[in-house]
Amino acid sequence: MVDLSTTYLGLELRSPLVVGAAAPLTENIDNIKRIEDAGASAVVLHSLFEEQLLEERHALYHHITHGKESNSKATPYFPKQEIFHVGSEAYLNQIRYAKETVGIPIIASLNSSTIGGWSDYANKLEQAGADALELNIYYVPTDIEITGEQVEQTYVDIVRTVTSAVNLPVAVKLSPFFSSMANMAKRLSNAGARGLVLFNRFYQPDIDLMTLEAEPNLLLSTSREIRLPMRWIAILYRTLPLDFAATSGISTAHDVVKMIMVGANVTMLVSVLLSHGIQQLHKIEKDLIEWLDIKEYDSITQLRGCMSQINCPDPSIFERVQYLRAVQTYQPHQGLVHRQ
Repeated sequence: MVDLSTTYLGLELRSPLVVGAAAPLTENIDNIKRIEDAGASAVVLHSLFEEQLLEERHALYHHITHGKESNSKATPYFPKQEIFHVGSEAYLNQIRYAKETVGIPIIASLNSSTIGGWSDYANKLEQAGADALELNIYYVPTDIEITGEQVEQTYVDIVRTVTSAVNLPVAVKLSPFFSSMANMAKRLSNAGARGLVLFNRFYQPDIDLMTLEAEPNLLLSTSREIRLPMRWIAILYRTLPLDFAATSGISTAHDVVKMIMVGANVTMLVSVLLSHGIQQLHKIEKDLIEWLDIKEYDSITQLRGCMSQINCPDPSIFERVQYLRAVQTYQPHQGLVHRQ
């Protein structure tokens, strides 16, 4: 029998198959039950957004200071409350109910871009029974006066603020757009992070040529996107006391195998389940066991990190060599290019 068990953020998990944060999948308790039944080892709840807490606080302040008869008008930059399906108190209740209903770990998720007032609410998440916390820092700096150093410090300050407020293990979900990703990982580890979720995807809006307005355009990820997180997990594996969750494009058992081989503790599935249904977890687990069995592996522990750069004395040289090999060995379509 192949052993799929792994650990992540101090949690003992039956397999590396974790369902990542996505409102259509994890804001409904019946779906969470189905996710457990389909074989997921843990679930990350949909994110609670910083803007929700700010809007709720603004509404409460207005109610207290202006009386019941006054109409509360949120500041213009707040999104309309109706776009959020679950408020902050309902989110806490959802954690409590999920913990009573299913046996797999429940990981709460906060989506932030500033330090804000996360300390109190993070503590409430812990009291509600969350097993861990995923801090999704979705921050696109647009001010031309903000330096890269200031951006990085914002990340570090957010992580330190949250980790100092709770005893929960905290994983940070972040983007790859840092001038020194390795150093940023070290700084987040020093700030108290126990894990990194690589990587966040920044969603770019499209333009509707009929209405001449910007419109949301959410494209689901595919297996083509696994190479970026795969590369960085391979580079960072065992260089820091961090667990790694691979996300973006994990669609098949082969994707899972590759991520484990570079050092991931778990893989987070979202798009594949939105496309093919929660039951796709069954197939991925079955295919994973079959691959391990054919290759005569007894456990995924035997695989972990075997394709990382842990044994390479200088990973930067290794990266440079792989780049040279890629550009020198590429063969264009026959007839398009004639080499002398």
